[in-house]
Amino acid sequence: MEAQLEQLAEGRPYRPEAYDFVLRGLQHSIAELDRPRHLSGRELLGGLRDFALAEFGPMARHVLEQWGVRATRDFGSIVFDLVEAGILAKTDEDRLEDFEDGFDFDEVFERDYYKNFTPGA
Repeated sequence: MEAQLEQLAEGRPYRPEAYDFVLRGLQHSIAELDRPRHLSGRELLGGLRDFALAEFGPMARHVLEQWGVRATRDFGSIVFDLVEAGILAKTDEDRLEDFEDGFDFDEVFERDYYKNFTPGA
């Protein structure tokens, strides 16, 4: 899979790690459900947000930006790249626009993170 993701990332603005992150974040999001099912773009964005915070804490924004992910629409572009490559599937209702303005990176990964941070917790 790693070689496939590297090939997929060629010529695109995202690093292979971003594609791997989205796949792992999707698996994590589905595992949180009562039973596996298709996730909407908005549901996946919530899962990716939570997964990024859990994986990288205060470094989440920095890590994602290093991989070329600067806004929620980038997650959508990655998802649709994975769909086009046959790695993920979509429904007729799924659209790239579902990932538009899902959340503000500065707010979620910076302001809210530190506002909710409890030292020693």
